Amino acid sequence: MERITARTNPLMQHMKKLGSDGAYRRETGLFLCDSPKLLGEAVRWGAEIVEVAFSEDMTLDALPKCERMVQIPRDVMASISPMKTPQGALFTCRLPHSALPEKLTGRRYVVLDGVQDPGNVGTILRTLDAFDFDGLLLLEGCADPWSVKTTRASMGAVFRRDIYTLTAAELFPMLQRSGLPLYGTALREDTVDAREADLSRCAIAIGSEGRGLSEGVLARCDKTLKIPMSDRCESLNAAVAAAVLLWESFRSE
Repeated sequence: MERITARTNPLMQHMKKLGSDGAYRRETGLFLCDSPKLLGEAVRWGAEIVEVAFSEDMTLDALPKCERMVQIPRDVMASISPMKTPQGALFTCRLPHSALPEKLTGRRYVVLDGVQDPGNVGTILRTLDAFDFDGLLLLEGCADPWSVKTTRASMGAVFRRDIYTLTAAELFPMLQRSGLPLYGTALREDTVDAREADLSRCAIAIGSEGRGLSEGVLARCDKTLKIPMSDRCESLNAAVAAAVLLWESFRSE
């Protein structure tokens, strides 16, 4: 067990950069997580943990297998964690192999189109895990699924479900090869009530709150879905809309 007291230590600077720099995460093939609960989920679901740093006043329930483990003062933890309220345990994991498959083997996926808020992306990932969707497909303009805020909001789902970042040009042929129709959340002539749609095998596309689905994605949707709501309300938060549709799919099985 090492003890580090300087926030300028190379490992501390490495962890800090992983928490703030997406390009550095891709370069190193690592991502940073914050909280002992997430550490427990990473161990449980077989994530490849590389480095662990925890506060000297914290006792971990079990020491995970990793390449390096260090103990640090709380002020150092506060200086390197990207969270306003660090939970006392930071750790790095290897990014999972994310090469796009020729075909998707699952039945149900969520496609995010321009959803930029990491909390929304993480919450949607947590929700699709709860309602047994197989994975998350992220188009350009979405928040980084491996940022600390996203992984924390996922509550461990980041270790359990497939996550792919891809272009629209890659998405449509892959869905076609997989035999998965694409349903979008939007209003047009073919829009159907979500309660009446067959959501047992599909990819559901969710757009940003500000502009909804992009024209390119909307044009390729096989069908569009409407969530019934009060006339006083125009739209729902992206994560809430996803939760309603995913629950509808899950309950109708």
